[in-house]
Amino acid sequence: MGGARIGVRDWAIAAGVAVILVLGGVSEDAATGLEPVGYALLAGGGLALAASRRAPSAVLAVTAACAVGYRAAGFNVFAVAYLVAVYAAMRAGHRRATLATSVVTLVALPLAAMASGLAAGAAFEQARGVLELAWLIAAAAAGEALRQAERRADEAERTREEVARRRADEERLHIARELHDSLTHQISVIKVQAEAAVHVARKRGEPVPEALLAIRDAGREAARELRATLEALRDDDRSPPYGLEHVPDLVERARAGGLEASLTVEGDRAGVPAAVDRTGYRIVQESLTNVVRHAASAAAAVRIEYRAGAVIVQVDDDGRATPQAPPVPGVGLLGMRERVTALGGLLRAEPRRGGGFTVRAELPVEPAP
Repeated sequence: MGGARIGVRDWAIAAGVAVILVLGGVSEDAATGLEPVGYALLAGGGLALAASRRAPSAVLAVTAACAVGYRAAGFNVFAVAYLVAVYAAMRAGHRRATLATSVVTLVALPLAAMASGLAAGAAFEQARGVLELAWLIAAAAAGEALRQAERRADEAERTREEVARRRADEERLHIARELHDSLTHQISVIKVQAEAAVHVARKRGEPVPEALLAIRDAGREAARELRATLEALRDDDRSPPYGLEHVPDLVERARAGGLEASLTVEGDRAGVPAAVDRTGYRIVQESLTNVVRHAASAAAAVRIEYRAGAVIVQVDDDGRATPQAPPVPGVGLLGMRERVTALGGLLRAEPRRGGGFTVRAELPVEPAP
């Protein structure tokens, strides 16, 4: 509301109300010597409405002061401008300001009428004619009703957007699963067979055909591209690109929440592909979240091991899970398994023999061709 610009429609409404007020003043016989001031206040109260969308509280105060002022000048004109300002302020959500200003105005109007020379009884009667309580309540109710209607419309629009976004996310995941089911196996078979053929040929001392080398290299590149595509389809691009280097922050947050969390890192992180880096982080994040929410454990141990051909990510806790009473797999474990499988890795998530739960992911790191 505060940032709304004053347009032609605003000025037209303000000018129309100002004309109505001035014409009402012309029909009055003020005879107080303050007629010029009264006419100025009548016109000013109406013209102030031009800013009612931009500054509703300020306009409310100005129109109230104008109504009190022209009543003190001897004009018994109905406070149309103030009612419009009440409606605008309530529509903008300024209920307390509207109530306080209205109470002050209702008290000030009889005093203004008495200042113009009327007796107390006549002053209260004319004040009621300037601002009827019923009309005041009606204007406030209309503004509040429209505000609630607009709020409900906004909520409905947000709900529609959220539903559409959720459906898009579901469709993205569905496409990722379809791609994984239809392409990963075939590409993996082609790559493995080509590499095996190259290996056998070199072992026998035979020349390796260029076409076979091209097939091997193309298979490797296709596997990398497919993994990157699947990762992009699963990523909603709303989160920053966290990786394994941010795992210490996860552990620290878990400690701050009361969990005795430890972190062990072995090996060098250099050369880890971005998809493996992100997936490793997500596995630790989801595992610690499950420990805090569901495991009822006091401690958790995170271990990251960088090997020549793989990254091992393992999270152990001492919770209540046992081989005899394993937890029911949820969406988190399903998401972890999908991420790991898309990279061609292995995931083991199961209760430990001595109690608690373990999550261990082996994420392959392909050497460059």
